[in-house]
Amino acid sequence: MSSTQRQIIWSLWFSFLLALVIGAVLIYVFPLGDWSELWTRDFMNIPIVIFVPVFSIAIGIFLGGLSGLFWRKQLHLIEHSLHQLEEGRQIEGTEKPSVSEIQAIASRIDKIGKQMSEQAKLSQRLATEKVEDQEARIQEIIEQERNRLARELHDSVSQQLFAASMMMSAINETKVQTENDRETKQLKLVEDMIHQSQLEMRALLLHLRPVALKNKSLQEGIEELLIELSQKVTMEVKWKLEEFPLDKGVEDHLFRILQESVSNTLRHSKATQFEVLLVKRDDLVILRIVDDGIGFEVNEMKAGSYGMQNMRERAVEIGGTLKVVSVKNKGTRLEVKVPVIINGDGVND
Repeated sequence: MSSTQRQIIWSLWFSFLLALVIGAVLIYVFPLGDWSELWTRDFMNIPIVIFVPVFSIAIGIFLGGLSGLFWRKQLHLIEHSLHQLEEGRQIEGTEKPSVSEIQAIASRIDKIGKQMSEQAKLSQRLATEKVEDQEARIQEIIEQERNRLARELHDSVSQQLFAASMMMSAINETKVQTENDRETKQLKLVEDMIHQSQLEMRALLLHLRPVALKNKSLQEGIEELLIELSQKVTMEVKWKLEEFPLDKGVEDHLFRILQESVSNTLRHSKATQFEVLLVKRDDLVILRIVDDGIGFEVNEMKAGSYGMQNMRERAVEIGGTLKVVSVKNKGTRLEVKVPVIINGDGVND
């Protein structure tokens, strides 16, 4: 039974009592000589015996309906607040009840909603921190495993390749070469294969154990990387680095692009020279990487080339552009241009 129906029923009982009271008052004020006068006396041309109960019932139904609608509205506000609470929403923009007792209930519901909201925020924050902590631990484990693999490869396979390369070089130097000596050509081919395997291994080690810019500027990190590279490969390595501050995010992405380019050069270019230029012109930072290797057709490059795709994505992430120009048997030039944002969130403020 709804609150409106309940109020109407109570109002009917009230109407019945009201009719008895009004009838008693009328009889007391205007005494009846005979009960038949109930039918002869009238009000607005309606016999009093009919007018009194009809009027009382009408007043009772009207008042009961108004009372029922009022309480229905008050209870609906409470029900709406509880529904929002059930769905986990914040209780906002709800009309406040006008009855003090129901206002107290609504106030308590509002307090419960705020407490549940705070608990939900706390639970979400704890869940986020837990996931971030798990990711950090996973990354640390991955980093440790990569370093372990890099050490083992460097101490075993890389050293064996170096020894094999030295032995093949010694064999080819001491062997008497003739123009049609098939064996000499085959030994030279083996030496070239070992040399290429060494370059592949160095590129792999660079990926497994990438140098990070820990407490170093971009220029310091690049110089350290290129010095280490020049000590391990036979090609000539040159660089020109201008000193200027950059946001740490930009520095990291430019450094990773350089690492990827070094890896590609070692694995594919067969270059004898490798040059790196880092300058700032007007509001642009320019990183240019040039080699004199065998080059490749940029338009025919495989769509799934992960290295090149990774470099392009890193350039876009810092608002820059990446341009690659390569000519067969002439070399490759890779150029990244990044706008310097003044008054940003980093060191350029």
